[in-house]
Amino acid sequence: MNPTKFGPLTKYASMHFDLADLRLFVSIAEAGTLTLGARRAFLSPAAGSARLKSLEKQIGQQLLYRGNQGVALTLAGDKLLRHARIILRQVEHAKSDFSDSLNDLSGHIRIFANTTAVTEFMPEVLGRFMSDRPRVTVELLERPARDVVRGVADGAVDLGIIAGPTPIEQLQAIPFSTDRMVLVTPLDHPLAHEGAIAFSETLPYEHVTLHEGSSLNSFLQEIVAQQGRPLVTRIQLRSFEVMCRMIEAGVGVGMLPESAAIRYSKSMRLTIRPLSDNWAIRERKILVRDPDALPASAQALVGAIVSHFGAPQ
Repeated sequence: MNPTKFGPLTKYASMHFDLADLRLFVSIAEAGTLTLGARRAFLSPAAGSARLKSLEKQIGQQLLYRGNQGVALTLAGDKLLRHARIILRQVEHAKSDFSDSLNDLSGHIRIFANTTAVTEFMPEVLGRFMSDRPRVTVELLERPARDVVRGVADGAVDLGIIAGPTPIEQLQAIPFSTDRMVLVTPLDHPLAHEGAIAFSETLPYEHVTLHEGSSLNSFLQEIVAQQGRPLVTRIQLRSFEVMCRMIEAGVGVGMLPESAAIRYSKSMRLTIRPLSDNWAIRERKILVRDPDALPASAQALVGAIVSHFGAPQ
């Protein structure tokens, strides 16, 4: 057989990726600058640049655009970043599985989750889970739903937690509870009545919302865009508790998860009204690429979340 007939295949079959180079590339891509990325990989900028050029030479394509403001991924770089993250995560999983503790008592778990998960129930779940496993470390980051899904699909995280549909069929979704959105108002507000209300009926009134970039704010903006009418935002805040304090003070009305609204209504003068919109009730899900490929500690955490809500496993 003439090897030149299959030149491109021969070229890629001969690639031998160095894990250190992949870690360096991921660090630079995530940092946005070669200097900071190299520093995170414990290299000088010159050494980092040399290794990056060697990686590009091996692949035969440019991975990053260099500029005065930092670096940006090329199409080839974006593709390699997805593969590199998966490879590095699998290496970490293998290390965990073959460590001195072959169970769920050690390991590192990275999670992207929506606002409600980060602020409402994950602190309680993780508190119990981690107190029983002192050698387990966890990185819990709030992200909009699209970033949660992308992070799981790209292998950047072990678990994702969202509410609503899963747009990527290749991911495994594990339902564990429902998330109900409600309208919260001051006691003397014109909308402070009993019974369900449509979200569109709230648009003429000033709203208290979570900060820009939060998953709940992003979800609300998508709903508003479908209404064809603007949302009058009076103030943006960092937590459900402060939102409720502003609502109680008469600053405006707000959309909150029912669990948070009920909790704060016990100590504040608030009215809670259910929403009649179909999207107001959303199924919460844990997203994973492959449940069987998760390290033991991550599998145990999935079980802890499901058990917390009494959902069948």
